[in-house]
Amino acid sequence: MTRRWFTSALCALALLAPGSLGAASAAEGGGTPLRVMTRNLYLGADLAPVLAATTPQGLVAAVTAVWANVQATNFPERAEALADEIAESDPHLVGLQEAVLWRSQTPAGPGSATHVEYDFLQILLDELSARGKHYKAVASVTVGSDFEAPRSTPSGLQDIRLTDRDVLLARTDLPAHKFSVANAQAARFQNHVPICRPVLGCPPNPPLRIERGWVGADATLRGRTTRVVTTHLEPAAPAVQEAQTDELLAGPLNTTLPTVLLGDLNSAAGGVGATPGTNTQSYSHLLAAGFTDAWTATRHRNPGFTCCQAPDLRNPASTLTQRIDYVLFRGKVTAVSTNRVGDAQADRTPSGLWPSDHAGVSAVLRLR
Repeated sequence: MTRRWFTSALCALALLAPGSLGAASAAEGGGTPLRVMTRNLYLGADLAPVLAATTPQGLVAAVTAVWANVQATNFPERAEALADEIAESDPHLVGLQEAVLWRSQTPAGPGSATHVEYDFLQILLDELSARGKHYKAVASVTVGSDFEAPRSTPSGLQDIRLTDRDVLLARTDLPAHKFSVANAQAARFQNHVPICRPVLGCPPNPPLRIERGWVGADATLRGRTTRVVTTHLEPAAPAVQEAQTDELLAGPLNTTLPTVLLGDLNSAAGGVGATPGTNTQSYSHLLAAGFTDAWTATRHRNPGFTCCQAPDLRNPASTLTQRIDYVLFRGKVTAVSTNRVGDAQADRTPSGLWPSDHAGVSAVLRLR
């Protein structure tokens, strides 16, 4: 048992144990503690070389390198650390980004790859179940793109297919009168980034579409209902990202219910974008629409950086320098506590991998 786990366990007990200070704080004004988490799982590699390829040979070389990095970043091993984080935080709901599905086809050729190499969502759910934690995906949306391209192997070309998903997980081990989830919804944003490359798609053929989306549901905890939405906004095009934020505000966030938004917004406080040199007002727009940042409400003196570790996840010292992963809330909700997960040396896997290129954020919110 590490010192970090022991400290986290004491904090959890302080929040949940009857008669404790944390429980008393959560109960003030008839409040009910809702535990949530946002977690970007990291798809396993940087796709920039693939998107930059300009020739068939360059595309094969880029996909070959990306797939080697996906294997080296070893999601089954990382899933153990990620499941530990969730098990220790014990959230009612978890917003997942980059819960990807990797598939292959050998040899490369016509048709779509169907052989599952890594199903990040199922691997994580299995690890949670092994820890006695029971969750299900109440809704998911396929985002980014459903992209397939060949890589080189000693025996010839093999197609590798990436399907990116955002997912909302909910606990299934609580009685329905205590906790239930309904009205699950999911959609892609209308605003997206088209990429024109001769080897990926370009007019007169359809261009590659880099799409994003959202997933949401109405969670009822001890008679109090809250809409919970998770999303992963576009990082590379600020105007598209801000338009996606407007879609959120006009769509799933347009409700009279208390609302919680979980996600990787790719928009840092102060108008800084996730991509170096870009500016984006998405975070500010959400605050202007009445949302409160749970992190700054509880830890305003702590920068709480969540992004990003090296693409190979083996950087010895943490390189988190931006805060772009959030728990935001609006309505009859207040923040009791927040915590980062996956940000400390003790969180790394036995082989030295960070659990993800992002840190996650967990929060205890009081429903009034």
